[in-house]
Amino acid sequence: MNRKYLAFAIILIAVPSVLAYNYLNQAQEATGTIAVSGAWALYPMMVKWAEEYQKIQPKVRIEISAGGAGKGMADALAGLVDIGMVSREIYQAEIDKGAFWVSVVKDAVVPTVNKNNPLIEDILAKGMTKSVFEGIYIFGNITTWGQALGRPEITSTINVYTRSDSCGAAETWAKYLGKKQEDLKGVGVYGDPGLAEAVRNDVLGIGYNNINYAYDSRTGQPIEGIAVIPLDVNADRQIDQNESFYATIDQIIEAISTGKYPSPPARELNLVANGKFSSLANEFVKWILNEGQQYALETGYVPLSEQRRTEEMSKL
Repeated sequence: MNRKYLAFAIILIAVPSVLAYNYLNQAQEATGTIAVSGAWALYPMMVKWAEEYQKIQPKVRIEISAGGAGKGMADALAGLVDIGMVSREIYQAEIDKGAFWVSVVKDAVVPTVNKNNPLIEDILAKGMTKSVFEGIYIFGNITTWGQALGRPEITSTINVYTRSDSCGAAETWAKYLGKKQEDLKGVGVYGDPGLAEAVRNDVLGIGYNNINYAYDSRTGQPIEGIAVIPLDVNADRQIDQNESFYATIDQIIEAISTGKYPSPPARELNLVANGKFSSLANEFVKWILNEGQQYALETGYVPLSEQRRTEEMSKL
């Protein structure tokens, strides 16, 4: 489904509560600065939200920096920012330290490969099973592309890349494989853009990225030089019609929203504060959960369902 049509359907559902929220707040002009840091996964979405929010609240300045989910959580708990962006589940130890959060949107982590890999046709036709990814990233017993694709005559080494920074993408990818980020093997690379670049520059490389760093938002196609590896969910060594939705960002977004793409690696993205959001940040987060949802699809994310949005609003 085209993102614009899906967005229209979601907006229709959300109209009553959105209008109510806007009516209550349109007369209140705010002023001040909201500092935001954290997950690369949420960075493009937060930039869009900030741009749109400042059109209706021009005296509010929103300062945004990326650096990984770990930094977002640490900065929020330390009171260094008003909002931390965290692209993974919130741990009990963080809750015990005062972490308060709301989920605001969904996306997913996808495995990536160099588009010029000599076996790219096999990779796209067969995909890879969870057990193959476990062999590559966890156990280290799958080291060649031939092993990964069931072609023992191929001995080309798989060059494995992972994230060096504490981040939601790595934690979510590891969770899909039943482990933690520290269990992932591979050469560590900083940040989502860095990991995408490492794979793009290595014809035998394999990595993973949040979808907004695997796809070009302008064209909707995978980033030049990169292909997304399909997940062979039913492990039949072929990508059938129900598993084929990686050609464009529109297709993967629809697969996430309908549950065809598994969770994890799909997941909700969160905004975090220590104890509670400041009054200025709280109004911004309320706007994100209402009017702000209409910008999710066009930015490459999946908006929350009406039920989830209502649940998250009740926290505020």
